Order: sequence, then structure tokens, then C-alpha cells
Amino acid sequence: MVKLIGAIFIIVATTVIGFEAARHFSERPKQLRALRSALQSLEAEIMYSHTPLHEAARRLAVQLSKPLSSFFDSFAKRLTDTETTVKEAWETSLKEIWKSTALKQGEFEIMKQFGETLGRHDRFSQQKHILLTLSHLEREEADAIQAQAKYEKMVKSLGFLSGLLLIILLF
Repeated sequence: MVKLIGAIFIIVATTVIGFEAARHFSERPKQLRALRSALQSLEAEIMYSHTPLHEAARRLAVQLSKPLSSFFDSFAKRLTDTETTVKEAWETSLKEIWKSTALKQGEFEIMKQFGETLGRHDRFSQQKHILLTLSHLEREEADAIQAQAKYEKMVKSLGFLSGLLLIILLF
């Protein structure tokens, strides 16, 4: 009886681990889509509304879901509350929330490079930088969708099957 309960716990635990790893694969494309949408909104705020950067970031924080809302909220607060450059505020906010996202290092570098140009150019040059960043993120999103299709089901199955293997080896 104890062996059976132990086996059930092992199966449940490894299956949950597999599903959690698979969730990471499904979250990445969603977060990339949300990030692209946020940058498009930022472009509209800069180009057409002539909104100051801290106010545009604050508006984006309200519109988005976590963890991206936390990023834009932190960015807006850093711009208004501290004596810092836009680049430093962007990068610090990015590093602060990056661990809570499903995004990878490639996306971090894209966003970091975008932060280096943010607020340094006129509106039209800024628009070009936003469009360039959007095209890079679009490419990353396509890669993320491809990885999701390729690995998500496999990781779920691997969690369950590794539990079965562990039970066979232990009993």
C-alpha cells in the first residue's frame, strides 16, 4: 500500500514538473506578442499623441498584464522618481523583471538595444528604431512558436514517462 502511494506521488510530481516546463514554452509566444503590442502602443503614443515617455510607460503599465506591466510601471517610476537616464532606467527595469518572464536572452538583448536608443532621437528616428525592434521581436516570436510546436508535447510526455521510469527503477 505504501509503495502504491509513493508511486502515485512520484507520477504526480514528475507530471507536474513536465507540465510546468511545457507552460514555459506556451508563455513565451504570448509574452512576445504582448511585448510587440506594447511597443506598437508606445510608437503611437510617441508619434501621434506626443506623450512624454514616463506618461506613455505609465499608460502601457495599466493596459498590459504581468510581468510586462511591472516592467513599464517600474520604468515610469524610475524616470519620474530618480535622477537617471532613460537608458539606465530601461535597463534596470528590464533586469528587474526578466527572471519572471518566459523570454530568452535573445529577446533581452533586443530590448536592451532598443533601450539604448529610446529618447535619444527625434520622433521619426524613434519610430524607425521601434519598427526595427518590432521586426526582431517578430522573428523571435516565430522561433518561439516553432519551439512550442516542437517541444511542448514532448516535455509533457517526458515528465510522465520519467516518473514511470523512476518507479520501475525504485520498485
